[in-house]
Amino acid sequence: MTQNSSSTNNSEKSPGNNPANDPANLSRQNYRWFLPITTRWMDNDIYGHVNNVHYYSYFDSVANTFLIQECGLDIHQGEVIGYIVHSQCHYKHAIAFPDQLEGGFRVNRLGNSSVEYGIAIFRQGEEQAAACGTFTHVFVDRHSERPVPIPGPLRQRLQQVLVG
Repeated sequence: MTQNSSSTNNSEKSPGNNPANDPANLSRQNYRWFLPITTRWMDNDIYGHVNNVHYYSYFDSVANTFLIQECGLDIHQGEVIGYIVHSQCHYKHAIAFPDQLEGGFRVNRLGNSSVEYGIAIFRQGEEQAAACGTFTHVFVDRHSERPVPIPGPLRQRLQQVLVG
């Protein structure tokens, strides 16, 4: 999978529009599927907390584990693959090694060839997320790299975790 990461500058938005202040993005109950995540010593930065780059790695692992295990996406031989075209992360509070985490997953929007995932990172058993964000996959033909409709079985499973 290709990943192009971007980050939202929260200083450009009013606090009322910040997705990290939206209870729907921070509450465990608003996510449909969870994946355990083990922090590693190397995830911590010099300040003693998980460095921001690792959150994107967690997001990528959560979404791709869902696609492979739950949707049957064949990342090695399948004709259709997903490219990340947009991502963002909003940080609410720090996490650090040796925290045990859980990645919450849902689908925010489901288009013809694209899907926006909502992902949140929780300390194991906590109800409020330490971080939340999104990333958007566009599904493409492996060979031409042109967008294609999301295949039926994949679409059906994504619809099951679609919110709102």
